Amino acid sequence: MAEGKDLSLDRAQVKKAVQALQAFLKTKSTSDALFLDETQQISLLFTLWKVPRVAQTIRIPLPHGQRTDTDEVCLFTRDEPNMTSEQTQRFYKKLLEVKGVKNISEIIPYKALKTEYKPFEAKRRLLGNFDMFLSDDRVRRLLPSHLGKHFYERKKEPLSVNLQSKQLARDIQKVIQGTSLKVTNKGCCCMARVAHSGMTADEVTDNIEAAVQTVVAKMRTKGPIMKLIHIKSQTSVALPIYTSDLSNLDMLQKKEKRTKTPKKKGAKKQEKNETDATNETDATAKEGENVEEEEEIPQLVPIATPSKKPKLEKPSKKKQLEKAPKPAKAKKGKKKSPSKVTKKAGKTDFKVKRKVPKVK
Repeated sequence: MAEGKDLSLDRAQVKKAVQALQAFLKTKSTSDALFLDETQQISLLFTLWKVPRVAQTIRIPLPHGQRTDTDEVCLFTRDEPNMTSEQTQRFYKKLLEVKGVKNISEIIPYKALKTEYKPFEAKRRLLGNFDMFLSDDRVRRLLPSHLGKHFYERKKEPLSVNLQSKQLARDIQKVIQGTSLKVTNKGCCCMARVAHSGMTADEVTDNIEAAVQTVVAKMRTKGPIMKLIHIKSQTSVALPIYTSDLSNLDMLQKKEKRTKTPKKKGAKKQEKNETDATNETDATAKEGENVEEEEEIPQLVPIATPSKKPKLEKPSKKKQLEKAPKPAKAKKGKKKSPSKVTKKAGKTDFKVKRKVPKVK
């Protein structure tokens, strides 16, 4: 971990990359893009040396706000006891006004979310109407089953906020103007939004440096962490701002060798004994094979060049054995009971008598 914390960016190089990106975005701005919101997101692309074992979400506070004033924020609150959804909505609006919070554009109690936004179309409309979602930390674990997967696919899942804190305005401002990085255990790349195209180059560089330092400090991996860091927008190519040394690769390979299970003291002796035993068994097996070959050679000679007599004798015996039951059947047919013979004889005589013509 100590090796990863020594990561330092070249501010001049970062500023050049930011200026090049801003120049590219200005050239791409056309008359079709001249709407109320022309800004584009600027993000950092982190490439790690190895895939993390455990997924992690890192909150990154930024010195300069990376959201514009036109961004709309929605807040999900809990249901206050003995109050309807409208009364709870009024209650939290007054609370935010007293605390000095001005960035929240809509408040939705938990009961209203369950009833009014139950259909699929209502959820999609809610997702498109707001740029960011916050939630009371007391209700945060209940929201995924009511929001649906589209909030998480578009990375607009609500961020938890403690509405009971004494410095509520500062905490909400940090969450809104800050960013978060999701480190998954399914790949070595992750991305975080850091600034927008309407900011100056110095502000963007300050945010980049702050984000890199917090990510490196909070990452739960040992050894060298960052392999590459790029800066990009939604429509631009990724520009490199940091590349690690190849010496980190040698360090990782050495650590992988160390992490392997070390051999015990008696392991070498056991290996020697096993090798000796295997050699002995191989030798005995070879001797047995030689003996068997010597014994089998004279037996194969008459089989390779057999005489005609044994060939004639063997099938003759088999034929005799096969034909043995046939004479038995013939004998059985000859030896008939006397009753049957007499009956047949009588029948034949009767038939002969009927066939003889009468003599006049």
